[in-house]
Amino acid sequence: MKQSRRKFINSIGMLAATTALPLHSFAFGKSNKLKVALVGTGIRGITFWGKRLVDEYSEILEFVGLSDINPSRLNYGKKYIGANCPVFTDFEKMVERTKPDLIIVTTKDSTHHEFIIKGLEMGCDVLTEKPMTTDEDKCQSIIEAEKKSNKKLIVGFNYRWSPYATKIKQLLQEGAIGKLVSVDFNWYLNTYHGASYFRRWHGEMASSGSLWVHKATHHFDLLNWWINSEPSEVFAYGDLEFYGKNGPFRGPNCRSCQVKDKCEFYWDITKDESAKKLYVDHEHEDGYIRDNCLFREDIDIYDKMSAQVKYADNTTLNYSLTTYSPYEGWRVAFNGTEGRIEAWQDIPYSKLTSISEAEKHAREMDQSLKEELNVEPIVVHKLWKDFETVNVAIEKGGHGGGDKRLHNKIFVNPEIPDEFGRSAGVRDGAMSILIGIAARKSIQEKQPITIADLTELVPKKVRS
Repeated sequence: MKQSRRKFINSIGMLAATTALPLHSFAFGKSNKLKVALVGTGIRGITFWGKRLVDEYSEILEFVGLSDINPSRLNYGKKYIGANCPVFTDFEKMVERTKPDLIIVTTKDSTHHEFIIKGLEMGCDVLTEKPMTTDEDKCQSIIEAEKKSNKKLIVGFNYRWSPYATKIKQLLQEGAIGKLVSVDFNWYLNTYHGASYFRRWHGEMASSGSLWVHKATHHFDLLNWWINSEPSEVFAYGDLEFYGKNGPFRGPNCRSCQVKDKCEFYWDITKDESAKKLYVDHEHEDGYIRDNCLFREDIDIYDKMSAQVKYADNTTLNYSLTTYSPYEGWRVAFNGTEGRIEAWQDIPYSKLTSISEAEKHAREMDQSLKEELNVEPIVVHKLWKDFETVNVAIEKGGHGGGDKRLHNKIFVNPEIPDEFGRSAGVRDGAMSILIGIAARKSIQEKQPITIADLTELVPKKVRS
């Protein structure tokens, strides 16, 4: 894989093309490899944005620094990634000393803005994991910071790149059902994956902005991309009725719980080798407990959520997120002037399956899973005609094959035009989180929230 550093660096601007800003010039040093620094050595950082980059793209990039507030986990992360670089608990010192071309941000959601803004100000391009940030003020600060810098921010939306999601986009783009008028989208988190959010810092509003932002940003980005418009108004309902204070009993965490024999959610983290090595072995440094009680009192996010979203082109969206479903999967239906498209993933009774719900999530996240091809249907209904089934070849590992395709776009073939517009910049990152932020505010204020009131961004009828 012979790629020039210039070709790679130019991809940063291409991937952020939706910001509508011109590509900027880059200063090139003597190194032939892109210099990358990573801040945040949690699971997503050390796997997808760490070890996979070392394993697949070492010919064209090198890690020059890793940073985290937990020095013990930081050293473990360096070993796991396989990087040969210094480590830092001070982010600014890392940037000053290593002078990276690209900073990758995979810290706690509520701190993304700090590292994005500081990275841009210090002259680096930045790539952030979703969500871009957690509230409208931080979002506005990021928008302003990118404008002031001559650098770019890209957001790592991987779901857009899965073959199944791309086929839906293609059908809509080709006008398979005429003009789009409404969408119904339902996502179901099972009692394995859904519960995991409530064990962690994600269960606290101040850290995650709620699952409206942390999780649903994935979904809202897909919907914005599929619909090809931007949201203008949101009205939502939500409550906490299952986890948190609603539990029949509670303990300090699973390991030390006195009622573990009664709890269906009991999880022995010490028997999960990867979780133990990444979290338990380092919790003495910062007190971060990965197996917190699902029913602890300080959980304050919502566990049931539904919203209605109006888009600038007058498309309406009905959305719901369930966090304690018996199974994990999703359904979407698009209604148009000439028909309807129905699509779904991982609905267990739609086909026979022997995979457990826990294994299903592990496969989705697994970056090392060998290519496992399956065929999944999309149903296209035409008015006055019989329906047609479109079969799509898909993969199960790495978010439906989206992870590796996103990486390949950034690192291997950035110059190839993408007819489906899957690259995401700061505006895409903003519009996805602003739906969730508006939904959260709508619940709190019991009224519709206008997207244009949240930041300087005015929703566009057609995405640019």
